[in-house]
Amino acid sequence: MRKLEVMSTNTLPTALAEIVDDFQALTEPDRLQLLLEFSRGLPELPERLKDHPELLEQVVECQSPLFLTIESEKNPDGGARAYRLFFKAPQEAPTTRGFAGVLHEGLDGLTAEEILAVPDDMPELLGLTRAITPLRMRGMTAMLGRIKRKVAAASRLEN
Repeated sequence: MRKLEVMSTNTLPTALAEIVDDFQALTEPDRLQLLLEFSRGLPELPERLKDHPELLEQVVECQSPLFLTIESEKNPDGGARAYRLFFKAPQEAPTTRGFAGVLHEGLDGLTAEEILAVPDDMPELLGLTRAITPLRMRGMTAMLGRIKRKVAAASRLEN
């Protein structure tokens, strides 16, 4: 039995679980098309970050140059802080941008607890392991790992 078939989306935050379900419902060629759509949907960096590359961290495991950073914002009701994700990836790197788009849409605005609970092997749930090279899959896993490390560190500093 393939690993994809036994993994569950029950432990994922709602938005990320819905994305994974969308990928799993498609054939492999259609999954690649959906990844391309996420690539096109990745938001540009806000102005305050565009002129300050030193505020972004490169994910060197990615085959294409990908940079990311996080920011936390207070919850107006005094609840847990939410984390915002920002990515910079070249237009000519649709796979890398697509992975960043998935993580942005699935994790942006969540709490540290929600982000840190995402399984490290979540990228495998997208069902792209046969369609994408292992190096590219490692890049997405590294993106998730970097986000989780940055959120964990920021969360410790804020508490």
